Amino acid sequence: MNHQNAFSADMTAAISSVWGRLAKTPIVRGQGSRVYDVEGRSYLDFTSGIGVTATGHCHPLVVQAVQDQASQLLFGQMNCMLPAKTVEYSHAIQEATPDSIDTFFFSNSGSEAVEGAIKLAKVATGRPNVIAFQGGFHGRTAMTMALTSSKGIYREGYQPLPSGVFFSSFPNAFQDQCDPEMAIDTALADLERLLKTQSMPSETAAMLIEPVLGEGGYLPAPKAFLQGLREVCDRTGILLIIDEIQSGFARSGHMWAHESSEVRPDILVMAKGIASGLPMSAIGASRELMSKWQPGSHGGTYGGGSPLAMAAGLATLRVIHEEHLIENAAREGEYLSNRLRDCLSRLPHRTDVRGPGLMIGVELIGEHGPDKELVTSLQHECLHQGLMLLTCGIGGNVIRWIPPVNVSRSEIDEAIDIFDKSLNSVMESQAGVALTS
Repeated sequence: MNHQNAFSADMTAAISSVWGRLAKTPIVRGQGSRVYDVEGRSYLDFTSGIGVTATGHCHPLVVQAVQDQASQLLFGQMNCMLPAKTVEYSHAIQEATPDSIDTFFFSNSGSEAVEGAIKLAKVATGRPNVIAFQGGFHGRTAMTMALTSSKGIYREGYQPLPSGVFFSSFPNAFQDQCDPEMAIDTALADLERLLKTQSMPSETAAMLIEPVLGEGGYLPAPKAFLQGLREVCDRTGILLIIDEIQSGFARSGHMWAHESSEVRPDILVMAKGIASGLPMSAIGASRELMSKWQPGSHGGTYGGGSPLAMAAGLATLRVIHEEHLIENAAREGEYLSNRLRDCLSRLPHRTDVRGPGLMIGVELIGEHGPDKELVTSLQHECLHQGLMLLTCGIGGNVIRWIPPVNVSRSEIDEAIDIFDKSLNSVMESQAGVALTS
């Protein structure tokens, strides 16, 4: 089949316009950190499908595992039968999660997993309300939209949303231009005030937080802040749900981003990099907590019943371990951050390069505030030069770097060269003067 001819006429006429797309030309193949379009052009994919293809595109071990499983059992609905691969994966992920997390429920997407985690927390505590944090993104279903505050467009036009959700502050010392300790103290004080004025502890089932804000700007939660949340939860009987959908599976230079804060989650939510591209998510909790979920009160047709996804998940864990991807993410993330700081040092902007491992946000603030125009222009110029990057942040002024966690040093250098060239081109276009090295 001639792909180019097949896609040449009105390529997206039958696809909903609700999907905004970075690359407009259809992609036909991916390998490692690269994808290739119908015209044969290659791109360095430093989006990883928003963190999904953590082991790169079409990792040989993952592909082989899926191919082998496809000839044995494609689907086994969990209420009807128990796929052996689901049993095998449950034991493997148990070894990779904190000691307090030993029992799992499987779904297809991050939104489904967050919804399930909230249902579990409400049933387990008998309390109706949930506290989320400003800037968080937890999904696009009705309940997860209600928990999301990273951008208004995710909620606009869909209100009223489910009730019983209250928002507390997330510390952002860079944005507020204040001492980090002050930002943490202020955010924790806001939480204490919320628990006295809007949702009393006796009616609050859980707090839900990303250890690194994703859509909200790739902003890490400070260690002292997460520890403060844990103390409040222990004192009040509120459950702490940690959403590791984007930050988990070696992305942060740890298996889980919350590890660096030495904080114990009551419920852990996982997705994206879990199966290297196949739709899969999971909720983890203690056996005691999970046993409070009455059989039949939650479920789904496909969750847990896809041996293909479980095989890919098993292969993903194997690749992370055998190829030392946690160490690679920590080492190469530090290198990438340092190179980005060197590039940005020439800008007149106030800049911040932040994030653990290979979950790096670059925020640009100009003379008149968040510079969304520069960030968008830079993103498009990088794409033109063969580098895929995404943006995020409430002001749309954060460039996020999400390469596969097995990215090589040479690929990072190639990406930085493109970024540096693109930055110079955009600044020259906007100001009429090239940046000096």
